[in-house]
Amino acid sequence: MHIVIMGCGRVGASLARTLVRLGHDVAVIDRDGDAFRRLGSEFSGHRILGVGFDRDVLVRAGIERADAFAAVSSGDNSNIISARVARETFGVQRVVARIYDAKRAAVYERLGIPTIATVPWTTDRFLHTLLGDAGTTTWRDPTGTVAVAQLVLHEEWYGRTVQDLERVTGARVAFIIRFGQGVLPDGKTIVQADDTVYVAAASGTVGEAVALAGNPPADKDWT
Repeated sequence: MHIVIMGCGRVGASLARTLVRLGHDVAVIDRDGDAFRRLGSEFSGHRILGVGFDRDVLVRAGIERADAFAAVSSGDNSNIISARVARETFGVQRVVARIYDAKRAAVYERLGIPTIATVPWTTDRFLHTLLGDAGTTTWRDPTGTVAVAQLVLHEEWYGRTVQDLERVTGARVAFIIRFGQGVLPDGKTIVQADDTVYVAAASGTVGEAVALAGNPPADKDWT
């Protein structure tokens, strides 16, 4: 997927790095060139300097071929304007905007643009909305720091160990439902077909763990 992100603050940079790690083509727009430092030297996506709701800037970012667009700048008005341009002018189907003023959320939702409030697990929410992952977060602690989520595993994970799965996803396997009963696994436990696997992870990393588990393990994961 080609994904355009408007805003390279903490959330935008985290979202962009995660999407690149998952194998997506990402373009990040920001009016401040120094903001791109948050992406790190290893970021392989595109850095576009400019205003995120300017049509020419969006075209340079590849909006015409984009599968998804996320507006995550520090301004509600900029986010909603850019999101509307992406949806209404360029026909991007998956568009989501960050929102600071919760009172405006209902208005934006009526425009057909999903909004996400500023909560500790913002990155997870954006990943879920942009990628449409099948994972579901079943529990979060009251501070929003830790979450438990169900993984939907690619079939090539069957026969791998829990330790392998944890190393690739960066999450801890909390328990497995096998033949209707709960199992507390250790690192050597083999993942079997029809297992329902639940992981515990820090908020902000759950979406990436879910996405990685849904992909086949790469050869480099076992070298």
